[in-house]
Amino acid sequence: MSSRLETLTAFVAQAPENAFARYGLAMELKQQGSTDAALEQFQLLAEYHPDYAAGFQQAGQLLLSLGRVEEARQRLLAGIAAAERTGDTHAAAEMRGLLEESAG
Repeated sequence: MSSRLETLTAFVAQAPENAFARYGLAMELKQQGSTDAALEQFQLLAEYHPDYAAGFQQAGQLLLSLGRVEEARQRLLAGIAAAERTGDTHAAAEMRGLLEESAG
């Protein structure tokens, strides 16, 4: 386990509601190829922070890369809704683009 991963894991254990730390942990797991663990962290992020659009986007991209298209579409649709609730038009547009690519 890398020191960065250890640090993020410890921080999330101390503050599980911290969106930035959980997103960082999910991204670190994704980068290291621990896809199931990353997806679990993205799911927890969505449960704690249903308006954290970047988490949905990253989860959708990861699922697409794994060929899990229907799951990716569900995450991206939830992410678009989150982005629209918070006025993040850029994130919503990016996720719509990913949805279009996944349909093609």
